[in-house]
Amino acid sequence: MTRKIGNFFGKSNYQLGWKIIDSYILRQFLLSFVFALSLLMTIIVVFDFSENIQKFLDNNVSFKEIIFGYYCNFIPYFVNLFIPLFTFISTIWFTSRLANHNEIISILNGGISYYRFMVPYIIGALIIAFFGILMANILVPRTNQNLENFKDEYLRKRSFPKMSIHIRNNSNSYIFLDRWNIEQQTGYQFSYEEIGKKAFKKKINAKSIHFNEKSKKWELNYFTMRTIYAGKETVVTGNKMDTVFSITPLDFNQDEKISEQMSYSELNNTIKIERDRGTGLSKFFVIEKHRRLANSFGTIILTLLGLSVASSKTQRGIGVHLFFGLALAFTFIFLQQISTVFSLSGSIPPGLGPWIPNLIFIIICIFIIRRTIK
Repeated sequence: MTRKIGNFFGKSNYQLGWKIIDSYILRQFLLSFVFALSLLMTIIVVFDFSENIQKFLDNNVSFKEIIFGYYCNFIPYFVNLFIPLFTFISTIWFTSRLANHNEIISILNGGISYYRFMVPYIIGALIIAFFGILMANILVPRTNQNLENFKDEYLRKRSFPKMSIHIRNNSNSYIFLDRWNIEQQTGYQFSYEEIGKKAFKKKINAKSIHFNEKSKKWELNYFTMRTIYAGKETVVTGNKMDTVFSITPLDFNQDEKISEQMSYSELNNTIKIERDRGTGLSKFFVIEKHRRLANSFGTIILTLLGLSVASSKTQRGIGVHLFFGLALAFTFIFLQQISTVFSLSGSIPPGLGPWIPNLIFIIICIFIIRRTIK
């Protein structure tokens, strides 16, 4: 192969146009990525099946449902999750093989600049990144929703009550709940506050609240309603009262995990709604929205980083490249987790957090590429 590459460059000007060696690099790069990801998913599925087999048997789940209802919806999430990491590992693996067989030396000795050599890698990374964006925003939200439905139906996943909920009912009224039971669709220690220009206009406290599906009204149990009008306060108490609010049980059921089941357009709509309501959940949806894009962009950065790390031949072989590359990869993942925590805490804007690891690794990537060229 080395001789063929040398003969090829001796007869053609490689600086312009797409050449045979470009197709070779691109094809081998993508095949390495598919092979590595397929191997990982096989291992994950085997371990997951061994862990859940007793649950499947206890709930009489058929083999067809396990395959098409569970694993066909289980696999896309993990494929999308590991795309950046295994693009990086595949780049190091394939490039190290080229370097150890002196193929990179033959390419560069043929008068090809290192930047031109990076072109098929960049194109391969763009293909994978585009595939990742489509998966994250179209396929994975649907499969996540199907997977949750499967768990609810067969694995009897238990819903835990939500605590301390604050929701903006409209521009001048707010609703508070101490606890919301998703299974019973009932809230406890309810409080409604309607604010005027200078002070409260109305305040309602109730021991519990429940939504009546037939009448489409909220039922307040053991309530106290205080109304202030023209400086006079009126207090009304009772065992039961039906009323209407601009919220529905879905507003209480919703939490940050639901963001993984939303498409890109649904995320944008939910962010706007949650900001208007002031629930504090909007930051979870903003982080999820930018995380999907940042992960795909990170695929390109990690590809170039893996190329620059593995393109130099070493006497110790591929192992050194893999060790150094994995150290960088896990550092990248660690930074992702740290930036997410700071985004949730409010230390940095939620839209910036998912991009911080990419910004840091762009600088590292530029430094390593320039050092590799020298």
